[in-house]
Amino acid sequence: MSNNEMARRGLLIILSSPSGAGKTTLAKRLLAWDSEMRFSVSATTRAPRSGEEHGREYYFHTREEFTQMVVRGDMLEHAEVFGNFYGSPRGPVEGAINAGRDVLFDVDWQGGQQVRNSALGKHVLSIFILPPSIPELERRLISRGQDSADVIDSRMAKSRDEISHWPEYDYVLVNDDLDATEQRLKTIISAERLRLTQQPDVVEIVRKLNKEFEDRH
Repeated sequence: MSNNEMARRGLLIILSSPSGAGKTTLAKRLLAWDSEMRFSVSATTRAPRSGEEHGREYYFHTREEFTQMVVRGDMLEHAEVFGNFYGSPRGPVEGAINAGRDVLFDVDWQGGQQVRNSALGKHVLSIFILPPSIPELERRLISRGQDSADVIDSRMAKSRDEISHWPEYDYVLVNDDLDATEQRLKTIISAERLRLTQQPDVVEIVRKLNKEFEDRH
């Protein structure tokens, strides 16, 4: 069996950044790059909106169901936001990585910390995206045309706290050029797929090599 044919476990790829640093665009490009990669579908206790389906946009649960999942250890991370719980169910993620598919997480530093400390933590690859400058970050938020001046001010204030957590990540990339950052992301992911934790067949291959040593005598 060649290295190219070796089975691998998928990665839990955590992508974090302050709002406006380009994380959403980069995530879309990664999913387009590898059709086997999955985006982690979150669970929530909020009611479905028109057109939303269970398991597509979100996994919809009652508060009691959600709480029980947390107690059982079935959530990799969770938080309460505006009165509703949100979290990442362990089951679908575990199934995907055991089948060799990477799962992409769009979570903040707190969510990332929980996933790293979870039962699947050894399969985590965490990447933080920084803006090239604070004026450029503000310019990008304004140019999107999605938020009021008050919301932009709020996002900018939150960005300082988010950026302060950069040392907790495996890799930190400055998104000064979207195409170049995308290429660096792909290089990191391609290398990390070869990490020992991601190659379950290595133990068996080494056993075979050791047996071949013994058979020489």
